[in-house]
Amino acid sequence: MSMFVPKFEESVIVRAAEAEVVGRAPTTVRLLADSSATGGALSTQRVTLTQGADGAKPHWHDHCAEMFFLLDGAADILSGEDVVTAGPGDLVVVPPGKPHAFAAVPGADADLLIVITPGVERFEYFRHLRRIALGEATPESLLEVQELYDNHFLESAVWDARRH
Repeated sequence: MSMFVPKFEESVIVRAAEAEVVGRAPTTVRLLADSSATGGALSTQRVTLTQGADGAKPHWHDHCAEMFFLLDGAADILSGEDVVTAGPGDLVVVPPGKPHAFAAVPGADADLLIVITPGVERFEYFRHLRRIALGEATPESLLEVQELYDNHFLESAVWDARRH
């Protein structure tokens, strides 16, 4: 078995006031550490959702796992064909290749720490989402960068039934 050893020499310290913030309520993303800062070990962000807001539509990653740690509130997390409702302190780790999505429970807020490992450069993906929200790029443009960000979209009847 081979083991991936990240290559970086200094501790990564991100002060709350220094984190780049993308978006605003109902969906706010704080970019904490990208893959390049952690020698490929991980990418991490904090996502705050208000009043049942969607976090991410159903998708999967070929090369990385995604961890969701609920800091506060209540979130629905799709994991394959199951939707798990997570509360404060709950952890869900989705393996590579498994469809997943997340959102605040309808009518509730959710504050999540999300970690992708091994890391993928993701900050530009979130900036791309901001450009879409501002009308500077089309939603279809995400299909052009699926491979680049290892973020592949799919339909999920289970998720749609839960969210509508």
